[in-house]
Amino acid sequence: MKDMMLKSLVTPAVTIPAPKPDDAALAELARAVNERSRQLLGHSLAIREVDAGSCNGCELEIHAINNAIYDVERFGIKFTASPKHADVLLVTGPVTENMKFALQRAYDVTPDPKWVVAVGDCACTGGVFAGSYACAGSVKDIVPVDLHIKGCPPTPLDLLRGLLALMETVSR
Repeated sequence: MKDMMLKSLVTPAVTIPAPKPDDAALAELARAVNERSRQLLGHSLAIREVDAGSCNGCELEIHAINNAIYDVERFGIKFTASPKHADVLLVTGPVTENMKFALQRAYDVTPDPKWVVAVGDCACTGGVFAGSYACAGSVKDIVPVDLHIKGCPPTPLDLLRGLLALMETVSR
């Protein structure tokens, strides 16, 4: 045991550095989402994230787009504390039986026009949890979904690309 502890003190960490964000791509995507939402809605895009029973991998990536590195609020994209103030519901995870009613209620109180984005493989298809007794199904089984962003979990840039794709689709 003593040898193992000593070895752990002198052996460097076996990790790889985090990827550097592409600042130009981030700025371009966020600006485009903001411009499109202002054209469509007359205000910045307001997002409400709903965890319908996920493992929190997707939530970490959603929180990353709002951290000091990505900081999408500087481009006018904001997160709201209530679905009553949201334009977009970002839903993560397979919908569990316990969250089915809450997701439906959040959808019902979100004002029109509203859009639902299923974030991650679990929200899109049920992922590894599909068929579980605790799962009611994927997001599209409970509420209408306007966009699926696949990935386990999707990256922050994938999330921004998805929001831009949603705005482009809606504007047509």
